Amino acid sequence: MMKHLTAAALTACLLSLAPAASAAVPAPPPHATAEAAPTLAKAADRHTAEEIRGFLRWFYDGTGPSPYQREHWTSDYLRAKQAETPDHDVILCAQNEPVAIEVGPVTVAQSAGFGWATVTTSWAGGTRQTLTAYVALDSDPIELHDVVCG
Repeated sequence: MMKHLTAAALTACLLSLAPAASAAVPAPPPHATAEAAPTLAKAADRHTAEEIRGFLRWFYDGTGPSPYQREHWTSDYLRAKQAETPDHDVILCAQNEPVAIEVGPVTVAQSAGFGWATVTTSWAGGTRQTLTAYVALDSDPIELHDVVCG
């Protein structure tokens, strides 16, 4: 009989097979669980405002997400949106990297199925800009679903 690997064990196995560059891969968000597969009860759970804020703070990590985070922690919808506008970073609403990023409080709308937060980017020269980052409450695993600039 085949035993199920936990997500943590599977990740450890895969990372041990990866080239040395894997050391640059960021750790999973702090709220991620080590369950191998969601149970029916887990699938019915929805992300809380606290989980979403923790995820967004980890994802944006002060100056923006890594290529690994962009690939593995964003929705298919957001990756397609980025592919349509290759000259503009839809995750940061910019064309270059900010000097700092702050994630504000999260609002959760159960009826809409989304949580969101205002994210403020700071740029060289003191300019600040805001964007709204959206997370689907029932995403599994949690991921950035969409970003609206302005």
